[in-house]
Amino acid sequence: MTTEPRSSQSEATEHEGTLGVITSVLRQEAEALNAMSGSIEQGGPIAANWSAAVKMIDACKGHLVVSGMGKSGLVGAKISATFSSLGIPSHVVHPADAAHGDLGAIRGGDVVMLLSYSGGTAEVVELATILRNDGVATLGVSRNDSTNLARVCETHLALGDLDEAGPLNLAPTTSTTATLACGDALALAVAHHRSFTATDFRRRHPGGSLGAMLRPVEELIRFRPGENLTTITADVPTVEALRLSDKDHAGSVRHAGALLVVDADGCVIGLFTDGDLRRLVLMTSDELSRPIGEVMTKSPRTIHREATLGEARRLVAEYRIDEIPVVDDDGRAVGLIDIQDLMAPRVAVD
Repeated sequence: MTTEPRSSQSEATEHEGTLGVITSVLRQEAEALNAMSGSIEQGGPIAANWSAAVKMIDACKGHLVVSGMGKSGLVGAKISATFSSLGIPSHVVHPADAAHGDLGAIRGGDVVMLLSYSGGTAEVVELATILRNDGVATLGVSRNDSTNLARVCETHLALGDLDEAGPLNLAPTTSTTATLACGDALALAVAHHRSFTATDFRRRHPGGSLGAMLRPVEELIRFRPGENLTTITADVPTVEALRLSDKDHAGSVRHAGALLVVDADGCVIGLFTDGDLRRLVLMTSDELSRPIGEVMTKSPRTIHREATLGEARRLVAEYRIDEIPVVDDDGRAVGLIDIQDLMAPRVAVD
């Protein structure tokens, strides 16, 4: 018995149907998030509950403990990790395990965030009840303010009465997306309230691409005044500046491909690169007798010593420059970084 090959038309129809499911799911989940943010923007009790939740977590002296069953528990683990990465100590407790000895992981100064979209998950509601009797602060997240979970929690956030995405409307999809977004919004709001900075974030992400992009450029400086970077005043003839640079670099394995021109206070006022020299020589050799201040790149782009690698890369890309003088608060020369420093293996990211 042979099987008839499928026609290109039937394959195209199936393909369109598959793409239709994909776009429908994405659209439905996006609409749920828009509806949730819209309800907060309207103010009233919903906005007040969100403000109360932020204040509760911000005032927490212990950990934010996150608990949920099934898919909610998996989402809760990510929410907990997000809080921790933003400097808000957090860990996860499984609601079923809590009733069998793990309540010891929850202390009086903690805030417990309980996740159950239905608001009726027995293990989660039971844990909320136990914690309420013990005087532990509880924050519930479920579909509306009439659920069992909402009634037993000190503060509650309603995600809205949502339909799960997809043709069957069964698998947790829209509800878990809304729960995750709820956690992200709370974490970032609390971090904002605590004036959490990029430097604080870097301390908690020393490795990987995030840590690399937040490294201060001062850590990348290979060329420093007095070591392998010549600084010169603007009145020095260009040819003499080149001689001094060559003398400074004698025996040096790696030296900068530029000179920094500074004023009497050591502040950067100009940059003279190998490219500037090449253009100058192509004009006429007599140009080398001119003071370097007349042929330098005046008021070059500089970067502060505490700026990040990410900021340095954006500066290079935006202005198409190869060398960037590094300065301190007063504009004094600290060093020089070039494009190779920014792209070297030790700072490159996948």
